[in-house]
Amino acid sequence: MSATPTENACHPSGDTLPARIVVLGIGNLLWADEGFGVRCIEALQRRYEFADHVSLIDGGTQGLYLIQHVQEADALLIFDAIDYGLEPGTLKQVRDDEVPRFMGAKKMSLHQTGFQEVLSLALLTDKYPQRVLLIGCQPQELEDYGGSLRPVVKAAMEDALALGLDALRQWGGEPRERQSPLSSREAVTLDELALAAYEAQRPAADEACRIGDDRFLAGPSGEAGAAVTLDGAASLQRVGG
Repeated sequence: MSATPTENACHPSGDTLPARIVVLGIGNLLWADEGFGVRCIEALQRRYEFADHVSLIDGGTQGLYLIQHVQEADALLIFDAIDYGLEPGTLKQVRDDEVPRFMGAKKMSLHQTGFQEVLSLALLTDKYPQRVLLIGCQPQELEDYGGSLRPVVKAAMEDALALGLDALRQWGGEPRERQSPLSSREAVTLDELALAAYEAQRPAADEACRIGDDRFLAGPSGEAGAAVTLDGAASLQRVGG
């Protein structure tokens, strides 16, 4: 894959910078800490601007549909919630060829199964990025549908962003504080699902039925509630790029 020669303090003569950098957040923000990766991408885009050859992508749970982004990348930065078996909020970095093997051994959800296959396919087709960095966070809660990041994971997100920004600087991604406003059309996350709006609008846990919809649960007589059509549910996620 192509790379741009450079010479500076971080990259001495003979080293190269990646010609295309992809920053990918994967996960499902509707399931509490599963949304860690997507929230990292959202925060990076809202706070920073980058060089033209840097792409920020909300990969959601798309699995194999992300293969083209991986194959086209010279450097790949991944944010995800990973079950390391550690204390919640603990961050761990995995690099290069170790990333697909690690994700294959530490499957936590279906999206990780799909993305491990993406990385393996990139290796098989000899289109694996020259540099890969996975920044994973140990989740605390994954079974709270409609919940948000737990405080310990939200706090860890700031450290994860700092690690990611440091890698992007070394790769020539040129992160800088955002000067121009971010339009809703540019945003990788729908305004309604942005972290602040999502947390402000959702009902409290003791008011929400997050283990099932009470319209379908059996009532005192044993009869289920009336069926309700949930129009528009499929529009809750969108990929930016």
